[in-house]
Amino acid sequence: MVSQVVSKFGGTSMGDADCMRRSAEVAAQRNSRLVVVSATSGTTNDLILLGKTAQSGQWPESEALLQKIRSRHEGIGNDLGITSEQKARLAEVLEEAESIARGIFLLRDCSLKAMDTLMSLGERLSSILFSKAMSEALKNKSATTPVRWLDAREVLRTDDQFGKAKAATEEISKLCREKWADLIQAQAVGVTQGFIGSTEEGATTTLGRGGSDYSAALLAEGLSADILEIWTDVPGIATTDPRICSLAKPIEEISFKEASELATFGAKVLHPATLLPAIRRNIPVFVGSSFDAGQRGTWVRREVKEAPLIRALALRRKQVLVTLSTPEMLHAHGFLAKIFRVFDDHKVSVDAITTSEISVSLTLEDSALLNKRLLQDLSQFADVKTEENLTLISLIGNSINHTPGLGKRIFDAIGDINVRMICLGASKHNFCFLVDGDKADEAIRRLHRSFIET
Repeated sequence: MVSQVVSKFGGTSMGDADCMRRSAEVAAQRNSRLVVVSATSGTTNDLILLGKTAQSGQWPESEALLQKIRSRHEGIGNDLGITSEQKARLAEVLEEAESIARGIFLLRDCSLKAMDTLMSLGERLSSILFSKAMSEALKNKSATTPVRWLDAREVLRTDDQFGKAKAATEEISKLCREKWADLIQAQAVGVTQGFIGSTEEGATTTLGRGGSDYSAALLAEGLSADILEIWTDVPGIATTDPRICSLAKPIEEISFKEASELATFGAKVLHPATLLPAIRRNIPVFVGSSFDAGQRGTWVRREVKEAPLIRALALRRKQVLVTLSTPEMLHAHGFLAKIFRVFDDHKVSVDAITTSEISVSLTLEDSALLNKRLLQDLSQFADVKTEENLTLISLIGNSINHTPGLGKRIFDAIGDINVRMICLGASKHNFCFLVDGDKADEAIRRLHRSFIET
């Protein structure tokens, strides 16, 4: 029986007509049943800038951005030889972009809801273009399989938290069965968009930057796919960032739990939420490069053959250490509940945490400090101290919290690099600590040399 494959291609894989043709050939060779695409490289940034420029009242500059987006997509369309029907659909979406931008300009207001609709246009444009590339790739394969353009908003249901909407997973699976089940039965190939969804009332939403991977995983879950493929511009997952460490090695296989920790703590290849639907449905995930599909890539599975102590190293930059101190913590209950209620109220995520008798230290993304009200609310409970320009280093592997001598090996390796905070014990797959931002790359290189190269 042929496996049901859902493939997702990122922005660089959609960069131009040649990239789209190459990606379509990969999808055809892998027998993908549903292809999920990102916006063409740079388009989402241009759309965000368009919204901000129109809001500030700069219409000539807004028109220049619109023309840039129009020229890029019409140029790719001409290179691909899209049909008259596809040209009309492309023109319709481009007209929508101008209408939204003009509305933002006239109102001098770009709400999160308007911005979501504006940003959704990137994927809607690229998916129209890719439909043509996919049809040609199937013809080259001598396949008569029809290609269907699908609107992801039909099935990818979310709440109304515009800018970073939360997926309604049960509803998505239900809608996939109701609206897209014939995709499997008709032996067609669907082309749809990542990153975007809609509320029950039909308002367009986005899942946040990098959410295309997550979209693909949700759709793979909804369609009960056998395999989810994530195609990027790098050949799979490496033991660390090759830009930092030239001796980084490709990882052929990694467990769901390890990959989840790796994505959460800074690895850019996978979006942190991507693996959740795959884990729920036990769908193996393949990560590879659309620019060199012949390379092995990385398989992410529930069960793996080998479980090394340290599989990979990750880092998360631009971290802030927030320390809350008060004598009221001593032998008191409910203090942590109060603190986390503040973070919940402000929708701020905490990465790592450690406590003493009268203090709590935790790490946040530095952007959280832009929320002055957050620090004011925390100051009601304790003295608040912040330290900026830090980086969270993570060692990802197996049985980390049950391996004697591991801590000594780690700190022997980094030697004179000061460690500001340590987080160990919550997961057997992760040991993380904070260092000054300008020491992070050197720490990664030393740890990679000690644990992976040897």
